[in-house]
Amino acid sequence: MTRKYKVLFLCRDNSIRSIMAEALLRELAGQRFDAFSAGPEPAARIHPLAAAQLQPGISGRAMLSPKSWLEFTGEWAPRMDVVIALDQSVGGRHAPAFPGEPLFLDWMIADPLAGNPRDDEQARLFDKTFWQIVRQVSAFIELPQYAANAPSSAQPVRGNASHFGASVASTTS
Repeated sequence: MTRKYKVLFLCRDNSIRSIMAEALLRELAGQRFDAFSAGPEPAARIHPLAAAQLQPGISGRAMLSPKSWLEFTGEWAPRMDVVIALDQSVGGRHAPAFPGEPLFLDWMIADPLAGNPRDDEQARLFDKTFWQIVRQVSAFIELPQYAANAPSSAQPVRGNASHFGASVASTTS
């Protein structure tokens, strides 16, 4: 049996970027990774446009919910191998100490709601954010230290937007 790496994605309210990253890692490489997400100020629910990005191509959406990062601290918490900050407010010195001394990575992904975009712009910004996260997660799962434990039949991540539950068929920004 191969080892499954535990990965925790962080963003401030755990309702958009970190939720998307958790769902995508679980969907694209769940046989090699246990994915989690959290934030210091968890929202009451997943943002509806984030949920829309994950439909219909992402399974296990019912498991997703905003959580406090305090659920992942303390001696009882699961030991993460990697913690990935998706914005500056949770990166580096702002994050609590997580048990087991996990590797800490910064992926600065813009908040699609930053600057209070107009309603007609929000869907495009969520789509752009989704594809940025798809590219980051795809590159992450292909890193040699994680790909080495992959089954020899693993295929590169490919698909169009409908395969991943997005609304456009392009990965360009």
